[in-house]
Amino acid sequence: MQVRSEETRKRILDTAMRLFADKGYEVTGVAEICTVAEVSKGAFYHHFPSKQAIFLELFRDWLRQLDEGLGAALKKASTVPHGLLAMAGEMKGVFTAADGRIGLFLEFWQQARREPEIWKELNAPYLRYQDYFADIVRKGIAEGSFGPVDPSVAGQTLVALAVGIVVQGIVNPTGAAWDRVTHDAVELLISGLAAERPVSVSSRR
Repeated sequence: MQVRSEETRKRILDTAMRLFADKGYEVTGVAEICTVAEVSKGAFYHHFPSKQAIFLELFRDWLRQLDEGLGAALKKASTVPHGLLAMAGEMKGVFTAADGRIGLFLEFWQQARREPEIWKELNAPYLRYQDYFADIVRKGIAEGSFGPVDPSVAGQTLVALAVGIVVQGIVNPTGAAWDRVTHDAVELLISGLAAERPVSVSSRR
């Protein structure tokens, strides 16, 4: 019975994901999800209190995959710079794992601005990643790889870089090899954070 229940839940999630990606979140209704998934509304509401709850579960699942990939890449690295470059290498996997979800997330974010509690939950990971990367930069300073930079600013910059590349990938998916762009951009940022780095033009003035 438990296995059957889990299969139904997964079928609802998979169906909702396809419909959201193909038609958009706003126009996809619970009735359509139930029809395509071949489940009753009773079965739907047994697993999810609302369409919104399905979206949040899809969002959390994507974040879990992202966290696992980033964590594994960092764990294998011998230094923080190597770890950041390994994490940059996960960008291709980010797009693969998203599988059409990123555009959906942007659509939902826009709508969620009218609902403070949902907006808060959607923004929590963004703030968490800023702290996460700030801690990584602190480790880089402690091991001597990075100079005495502000970890919080560096963390915000890394998140801004990642988000910016993801958005570019949505707007212009064939415009560049975005995983390579991410690697090169992180490499450039690492050179700026390095303990020993060339004097910048502005500091010569």
